[in-house]
Formats: sequence, structure tokens, C-alpha cells
Amino acid sequence: MRREKAKYNTAILPEHQGNPLIEALPPKVEDSELVGKISNYPSRSVNETRLEAIDRQDYLLRLKALRQPLPLYFDVFRAIELAIKDGYSAKNPLSPTTMNYLHYPVDERPPVKPSTGFFKPKGSGITIIGKSGVGKTCMLEQVLNCFPDVIEHEVYRDKLLPLPQVVWIKVDCPDDSSVKGLCHRILEQIDRKLGEPPTKPAGTIALLLEQIEAKMKTSFLGILIIDEMQNLNLAKAGGGDRLLGFLHNLVNNLGIPILFCANPPFDELLSKSFKAARRAESSGYFDVELMKNDDEWELFVDELWALQWTNTETHLTEQLSDKLYQLSAGNMDLAVRIYSAAQKSVIGTKDERITEEVLELGANNAIRATKSITEKMRVKQKVNLLKRNRNSIAQSEADGQNGSLPQKVVVTSQSQPMTIPGDLSRPHHPEFFEVLTELQSSENLHDLVLDMDLIQRAAVDDEPIESLSKAGILCDDPLSIFD
Repeated sequence: MRREKAKYNTAILPEHQGNPLIEALPPKVEDSELVGKISNYPSRSVNETRLEAIDRQDYLLRLKALRQPLPLYFDVFRAIELAIKDGYSAKNPLSPTTMNYLHYPVDERPPVKPSTGFFKPKGSGITIIGKSGVGKTCMLEQVLNCFPDVIEHEVYRDKLLPLPQVVWIKVDCPDDSSVKGLCHRILEQIDRKLGEPPTKPAGTIALLLEQIEAKMKTSFLGILIIDEMQNLNLAKAGGGDRLLGFLHNLVNNLGIPILFCANPPFDELLSKSFKAARRAESSGYFDVELMKNDDEWELFVDELWALQWTNTETHLTEQLSDKLYQLSAGNMDLAVRIYSAAQKSVIGTKDERITEEVLELGANNAIRATKSITEKMRVKQKVNLLKRNRNSIAQSEADGQNGSLPQKVVVTSQSQPMTIPGDLSRPHHPEFFEVLTELQSSENLHDLVLDMDLIQRAAVDDEPIESLSKAGILCDDPLSIFD
């Protein structure tokens, strides 16, 4: 959790200037700088591929930490950034309007109007819809990590301003769609962010709602993210309707932006049942879909494939990329699991190359059934911006070490040969395994050939079979020799 002392930057819009809640937010950055904030590329060195097999398997855990941003991430980040600023624009803590807002409910305003006017909420909604496993939660984690959890204000423009600012909290929708359950979770999250002892929830729904609204106001909550909204059950007696009414109040009366994250068919349910459905998408509506086998998939799989801890390097080919896409159905989470299981299945064997058959074996070990692909149009903009120059990165790593490292070498192992059904590139007979593996992995195959012109001479010979038999490279009567 990030707790930061307030550092103020002049707001972009004139109407936002002088508002410490907005000026304490991280300064706006270009997309080229944002890439580094919303991505995470685990490290991998050549030395790690030379470790014992039992140690190398532990390194596969790093695959789970891979976060490759996609073009949609930019749009979601900008939507959240603007929604937070818009919500704060009506809550300048130095304004009499905000003081009135903090002390009185909207429906219990005093007759005396503040000099700057009554509070006018500017809450908005963002909706993110996508099937399970397509990367919604990972995307939100990466985007939200760009914002501090809490900003601590002390002095602003030579004026004392001792207040906490909770920029965001994220909770899951209760399975029973209860307002009480959601309020308990919100209270718990706000207390945790503020570092305070747990608040004792009020006994009745009415008092609980007042309690949670007071907490949100005094903590200057910037945005509320509610995940797993597909748990909303409108069929249950009043549960879903009451919960939606509560959320409607947060947006319309408290001016707190809300982000809904859910699996289908929440989008259909929202449009039919939520009176303020337009609020739920007023600041953005995003479909997170399975990837197509296009530039975005290439961008992702290029980074994934580089995290390879086998003792011999398998270069990514179009065929291998297509195979992994087919097995994962464009699902990023499944692709990572399949690739991890594939490496795990061959690490420690005498042949650690990754083939299409090895990927199939990994899929069989990692998942029991592949989900059907729902193919829709994907945004292709900014892909070039996200691509990294792997050659320059490799060169930088080499420059930082004493001497240059050679290419990956095969580390000898005491393990038994592994037969993978359908993989004709691997020897299936133990008696030939050692020699054939040595030939496949050799970088100096030319030196192992004793007679370079033997086949060419046999081709023009009158008795080519006899010539090859005499040279000892063709056995036309194995029974007489091996009997």
C-alpha cells in the first residue's frame, strides 16, 4: 500500500487550480512514460538456465508476475484518471461549499447558502466487462498501482491542511447482493487504508448507510471500484435493487465515481435494471475480450516466450506462437499457465526443447478444457509504442557483466529420456537417444562429419547402396548384423 506525503503540482485546468485534492495527484504523463508504470517484465539471465533442474523449476514462478500492457490499458487509465479529477473538482477542502457538504446530508441542508454555493456532485461511472480470465483484474491492478492509495496533506500554500485523502478502494460485490455486506467491506477497506482500528458497523441499514457515507466524505474517497458485479442478484427479494439504489446515491448525492468490473451478463442486467444505467458508463465503457492472433498477441507472446528456463533455447516461431494461441484460445492467463506447464514437463529431461507437442502436453497438464473463442474486433493503436527492442536489452545486460556470455548450452543431466507422443523430432528409442540428442544440440555439426562428400559421390556411383554400405552409414540387412 502506498502512503505518500502530498506534493503539489499546478493543475492543468484553471478551474482545478487551487484544489489540493487534484494538485496532489500524480502529474499527468505521456503514454511513453505510462508504459513503464503499467507493465512488469520479470528478469531472466543465461546463468539461471545453467542451474540444476530442481532449482530452475522454481524460476517458473516468475511467469505469473509478467504484466504486458495492451492498448486498452491506456484508455482505462485515462478514464480513471479523469473520473477522479472530475469527482474532486467539486470537493475543494478549502471551499465553504465542501465544508457544508462534509457536515450536512444533501437532503438536510441548512437554509443559509454558503458563499460559494451548495455542493453539486460530479460523480460518474466506468464499466469494464469481460469473461473470466481475460485479464480484467490484472489490468486494474496495474492501472491502480499508478495512483497512491493514500495522500497525507499537512500544509498547502502556507495554510494548515491536516487531512487524509484516500484516492481509491477496491471491494468485491457480496454474493448475497446485500448493502450491509458491501458497506462492511467498504468500511474495512477505508480503515485499512487510513491505518485505523476497525470501525464497529452500525446495527441498522439506515444507520450503516449514514456511517459509510460519513467515512467516504471525511476520507475524501476518489473512486470506488467494485469487482465481481456479476454476483448481483436482482431476483433476490430486494437485495439487488437496494444495493443498486445505494450505489446510485453514492454517485448522485456524494459525487463519488464508481467503477464496475464484471463478467457477462452484468451488462445486460445493468441496462435493464439500473435506473441510472447511463451513469455506469458516463466516463467509459470497456469490453475486455479474448485476444485475436494479431499484433497484440505477438506483443504478448514475445515477452512471455523470453521467460524460458530450459537449458537449451527454443526460438519462437510462427508455428509455436499459433499453437500456443490455439491452446489458450487467446486467454492470457491460460497462455501463461500452459507455457509454464510445458517448461516444467521438459526441464530435467535429456531434451529440453519446446515443441508444439510439448505445448500440447503443457495444456493437458495445466487445463482440462479450453474455452471457446469469442472473436471480436481489437484495437491496434499504440502497439508499436509497447514493443521493446529485445536486442538492445540483451546487449545492455551483456555490457553490465564481465566478459560476454556464450549462448545457452545444454547442461548434462542424469535423468531418463522423455518420450512425448506425437513429437517426431525427439528420439523414441533409448539406444539412440544420447547420440541423436548430441547431434541435434551440436553447434559444430560440420566437425562431426568425417567424409563431407560421401553422399554426393554415392549419388553418381553405379551402385550407391553398396557404396554407402561399405562406408558403414547404411544397413540394408540388419538381421545378419544384429542377430
